[in-house]
Amino acid sequence: MLRTASLTLLATAMILSGCGASETADTFPPASPTTTTAVAATATSAAVGRAAAHGGVTVRLVRSQFGRILANGSGKAFYLFDKERSATSECYGGCAKAWPPVLTRARPVAGRGVRARLLGTTRRRDGRLQVTYRGRPMYYYVADAPGRVLCHNVVEFGGRWLVLGPDGRPVR
Repeated sequence: MLRTASLTLLATAMILSGCGASETADTFPPASPTTTTAVAATATSAAVGRAAAHGGVTVRLVRSQFGRILANGSGKAFYLFDKERSATSECYGGCAKAWPPVLTRARPVAGRGVRARLLGTTRRRDGRLQVTYRGRPMYYYVADAPGRVLCHNVVEFGGRWLVLGPDGRPVR
């Protein structure tokens, strides 16, 4: 019981301290918490309407300090976990608390500039659907907000976390 409480407290402290609590020396520092991105209004109202009607997450492009990147309908950035080489998620437990999966109730909807053929889903162990892009699971960073990218190119949970460009490839 005490061990579980200690692990929970440690995980919470890592999340609250910001990304990179377990970074390695080769990791670039994350952007400061005050860094913001200018969110481009690239999702069409029709795409947003389809998402609402069908329960699918809208995926759109937003402008950021890293160029155009994938994000949800409100502009919160999507990340790829480079440890994962297929659609099967390996991020659970403490990892999923810090890097929540992008979940959807139906097929994701492509906003303007997003390649619909690259969008998909994968089923998580708990049965929920997670959005994939170019065959890889998508995640958020817990402390990001719409228009704010804090943890691009950091190493945590055994892999590097990277935002993605419109082609689904990591922005380097």
